[in-house]
Amino acid sequence: MRIGSYAFLADRGVIAIGGPEAEPFLQNIITTDMAAVVTEGAGFGALLSPQGKILFDFIIARSGEEFLFDLPLALAADFLKRMTLYRLRAKVTLENRSEGLTVAAFWNGDSPPLLPGAFADPRLAALGYRAIVPKGTDLSGTGYALASEADYHAARIALAVPEAGRDFAFGDAFPHDADMDDLGGLDFRKGCYVGQEIVSRMQHRGTARRRAVAVTAKGALPATGTPILSDGKPIGALGSADGAIGIALLRLDRAKRALDQGAAITADGVALSIRLPAYAHFGWPESGEEEGAA
Repeated sequence: MRIGSYAFLADRGVIAIGGPEAEPFLQNIITTDMAAVVTEGAGFGALLSPQGKILFDFIIARSGEEFLFDLPLALAADFLKRMTLYRLRAKVTLENRSEGLTVAAFWNGDSPPLLPGAFADPRLAALGYRAIVPKGTDLSGTGYALASEADYHAARIALAVPEAGRDFAFGDAFPHDADMDDLGGLDFRKGCYVGQEIVSRMQHRGTARRRAVAVTAKGALPATGTPILSDGKPIGALGSADGAIGIALLRLDRAKRALDQGAAITADGVALSIRLPAYAHFGWPESGEEEGAA
């Protein structure tokens, strides 16, 4: 039996949202179908701006009568403040639990970790499992071996699963840009939520142009944020990387045009190869970008 790896993710924080009206409160605000979280125990989603851009993304774990939000630690306080503004008279409790709780990721194992409360990563089965545990918890008996955060991100990057703050900037990307539609982060059957009209329009009209894709090079990739060019024109930017393997946010129409024309695609002079993620339901445009397209 293959022994998987686990790592504590020190850059993740935890916000607890509970109370008798927590589920409907969240259902009306975030992209996630909370009924599915209640049934399945976990979900992936985001809080958007009214213009449909990602302000916060998170993994949600049901814990008794509460919902625990696993999100970037640096944004935990801002998320709590934003949700407090939305609360109004709703019977909802909000608390930052980041000082006492931590997030652990488990991957590359043949079976779930031996840990009560562990749940499958709702984004992609190949990402394994996660758990939100008290800081200092001993996970040596879970059937997984201790690894590093860098090892976890290497596994994530190999699957081309983007992460906000590493592969795209908060407030700058639509959910479709970050492949959230293919990673279980959007529900198109639930009712309205903040930014829903824009997201639904992009889905039904097929107007998403930017996408997170996998990139490789013959050597180490340049730094995160390095522009990706073809014929001297920008087509996207690099996200996180592990050596020669990385993630990029690209205009698919411009990338397809470059591929059709056999033009080199580079970042800081480094030649790149591009492929769509294995999980992607989207494909390449039928033809490349028209001259003058935005």
